[in-house]
Amino acid sequence: MLSGNLVNGGTTISCPHGGRVAAAAAPSSAVRVDGHPVPAADGVFTVGGCPHTVDGVPQPCTTVRWTPAAGGVLVDGAPVLLHTTSAVCFSAALVPQGPPAVRTAEREVASR
Repeated sequence: MLSGNLVNGGTTISCPHGGRVAAAAAPSSAVRVDGHPVPAADGVFTVGGCPHTVDGVPQPCTTVRWTPAAGGVLVDGAPVLLHTTSAVCFSAALVPQGPPAVRTAEREVASR
């Protein structure tokens, strides 16, 4: 059974270096939680304001890729995101930078 807090447009997500993660486009689904859209794992998520550098050269996180577990809750045929969903932030050169931090999530979901 999968369980966790549902991620929605009101959830605060950041990269490992403090940059803000946001869905690049509004979800197409009419599904909302507390008035916020519910993004799916197949959505594009961008990172803004990441201060990460390597040897003084900026290497900011720019995107997040989510890897949902099989058997989860679906919206419009795509898995929803839970605070427990695996994800990795990437630089523009697609270098893995670490997992994002999901700071707040509003609703618990369980799938059997």
